[in-house]
Amino acid sequence: MTDSLQLTRLLSRAEAVLERFEATLPPAPPLPDWKDAIAFRWRKNSGRGWLQAVRNPHPIRLADLNNIDDQKERITLNTQQFVTGRPANNVLLTGSRGSGKSSLVKAVLNEYSAKGLRLIEVDKDDLIDLPDIVDLLDGRPERFIIFCDDLSFESGETAYKALKSVLDGSISAPPENVLIYATSNRRHLMPEYFAENLDTTRVDDEIHPGEATEEKISLSERFGLWISFYPFSQDDYLNIVNHWLRHFGLSEKTIADCERDALNWALGRGSRSGRVAWQFARDLAGQQKPSGKKSK
Repeated sequence: MTDSLQLTRLLSRAEAVLERFEATLPPAPPLPDWKDAIAFRWRKNSGRGWLQAVRNPHPIRLADLNNIDDQKERITLNTQQFVTGRPANNVLLTGSRGSGKSSLVKAVLNEYSAKGLRLIEVDKDDLIDLPDIVDLLDGRPERFIIFCDDLSFESGETAYKALKSVLDGSISAPPENVLIYATSNRRHLMPEYFAENLDTTRVDDEIHPGEATEEKISLSERFGLWISFYPFSQDDYLNIVNHWLRHFGLSEKTIADCERDALNWALGRGSRSGRVAWQFARDLAGQQKPSGKKSK
């Protein structure tokens, strides 16, 4: 048997094996109906990714977010520029936990969805798929925010490289109809160590630790707009509590009488944040069983 004939038979057998293997794979998921929802999640199964419509996106509005007026103004202006086709920046929202970072992104979606804004939530572990996601959005008339919540990277993780590529573009230009909005408790998204500031110290056998530090900082610098959030004062916290209690339909007398309970609630959780204020209001509203607005 000649070598040529053996090679031909081997290739035929390999093609047959590949055909049987492909038959066991799940079919490629269909493209989403962009008019069916305003928010989507990137999901994966058996190595395949697809966009899943979010049937009931969070209904929070900008008017529900108190004591962060400057942050609201900055992100609203940037998003308005984006949906009207003008230049806009990727946004990094950083700061205190429970201060409204994620809620602000959701509220912006509700504000501008009627003007063609759509949101796609991508988990940190799936950032490696960002180039595939961007390809799905290329050429669409809608404007897309890719939302990465609680974003941070540990030492040794490499998914941030895919994020850097989409933020600044690789050999291709950054997509015109896509922005990335990310929230994080870390300004630079990656851990920093005191030893990295010592020029003569080797960190994890790194010969040039200064260059490693610069790489970490460069990731956050690729976001054109930084929006910072700060801990609320006691008065700010109580204002937010009162807003949500009115939202649930509680009387002004009940609201005035619960101030001490609201402060004790925050003390027990070690935080005066918007999230804690929302949780207290839900708890009290559930106990009072008001006849006003329903819980979200």
